[in-house]
Amino acid sequence: MAENNTYGLAADFENPSVLMKAAEKCRDEGFKAWDVLTPFPVHGLDDAMGLKRSKVPFFTFIGGVTGFIIGLSIVWYMNYFDYPLIVGGKPLFSPVFPFPVMYELTILLAALSTIVGMFILNGLPRHYHSAMKAKDFAGVTDDTLRITIEATDPLYDSEKTRAFLQEIGGTNIQELED
Repeated sequence: MAENNTYGLAADFENPSVLMKAAEKCRDEGFKAWDVLTPFPVHGLDDAMGLKRSKVPFFTFIGGVTGFIIGLSIVWYMNYFDYPLIVGGKPLFSPVFPFPVMYELTILLAALSTIVGMFILNGLPRHYHSAMKAKDFAGVTDDTLRITIEATDPLYDSEKTRAFLQEIGGTNIQELED
């Protein structure tokens, strides 16, 4: 478990293929509190890490349906109760009339709920992360591929985890402070 003021261990990997194999080994070993930091997207890394599909589309769907219903309700209320005006013998309400309002509110609320869902699920805003305390963290934004294993992980043991990271090809293994 967590030792005094330690966030965990970080190890660098030489190229994306070595990183993918290392991520698969971390997943297969049973680590739960770990992450991969890369300066560019690595295709298939989420599968190698064993990540599940994002729940953000659920927020998008709920926001879109809400926008559709609100748009329909606004036009229905205004045409049927608030200002009932019969023009050219047309009915007070038809689902065709509110199409622009329904469409725009569907898109608007779907987009806003996507952003809100992303913030909630990612724990944002987060202005600081302990992995940023590494001496050479700037390299992660340039050309360094890194795996961090947190001390809160049930399998974490400083010496065993360090040996594991060396075994899977990690270099420049360093302890991160919390």
